[in-house]
Amino acid sequence: MGHLKHRDLNASRERLRDQVAHALRAALISGELRPGVVYSAPALAEDFGISATPVREAMLDLAREGLVEPVRNKGFRVTEVDERDLDQYTEIRALIEIPVVGRVARTAAREDLEALRPVAEAIVRAARDHDLIGYLEADRQFHLTLLGLAGNERLVETVGELRKRSRLYGLTALDERGELIPSAEEHLELLDLMLAGDAKGAERCMKRHLGHVRSLWAKSERAAETAG
Repeated sequence: MGHLKHRDLNASRERLRDQVAHALRAALISGELRPGVVYSAPALAEDFGISATPVREAMLDLAREGLVEPVRNKGFRVTEVDERDLDQYTEIRALIEIPVVGRVARTAAREDLEALRPVAEAIVRAARDHDLIGYLEADRQFHLTLLGLAGNERLVETVGELRKRSRLYGLTALDERGELIPSAEEHLELLDLMLAGDAKGAERCMKRHLGHVRSLWAKSERAAETAG
């Protein structure tokens, strides 16, 4: 597990559990931790170079999010997400994010939108540099910060949970073929449309972007099945 071994987890005790959970989510999203596979807290703790207790606690947090499930006397199994789940997650995100993007395009201050440009550029840069974890983290920051401009914290929490549950598997193969770059560049396109005050154009771009992301899910699922 390459990424796990390179994680810097020399944090204060109270933050260690959250940092482990964050690192595990990133490993789940990248496909480093595979669906259907059982992982033990002691083995993961050895990769992190820490004790098993914060890892076990972090895995319990992930279990409450539906990302893993406890397996008695063995550890935690990564839950599998099927095509029906992904379609439903995409539908809910579209119902929320498309109209909200239009509203934010009409109401947000220009400086608040411009503040997102470095994040959008970081997404593109990470895709081009094959930095999958950086890509996913910047993508999450962009979308949730953008939605936050609507002023509804519960909405942001809901989409954040949907993003966790609709994590991507097997993105390494897509990254190697350069298929993440077009999706990354859509963030800059969306931002430019919003800065231009083109709410309808921004809504169309978000609809296309979510469809693009869904097609990546389908490809990554097929890649994971082929690899298995």
